[in-house]
Amino acid sequence: MIAKKITYSGRVQGVGFRFTAHGIAARYGLAGYVRNMPDGSVEMLIQGNPDDIDSCLGDINDEFRGYISSSEIEELPPDPSLKSFKISF
Repeated sequence: MIAKKITYSGRVQGVGFRFTAHGIAARYGLAGYVRNMPDGSVEMLIQGNPDDIDSCLGDINDEFRGYISSSEIEELPPDPSLKSFKISF
């Protein structure tokens, strides 16, 4: 199991990003959260099987190809307390 924090920039708020990311992450059985940030970016913490994370991130990038201008990925230690994926407010 691995964990990653991804910060998406671009036109990623107000376009259904969190809702869609939640659905995609749930489809892969991943844990973590997605939330809007005050600077207009979206932060996502995602945890699970490395192949499932890669597939999830690929699906998100495909879905929001015209909206994401950049993304930063940071590897984090897994958090065993995360059991599901949620939208944080």
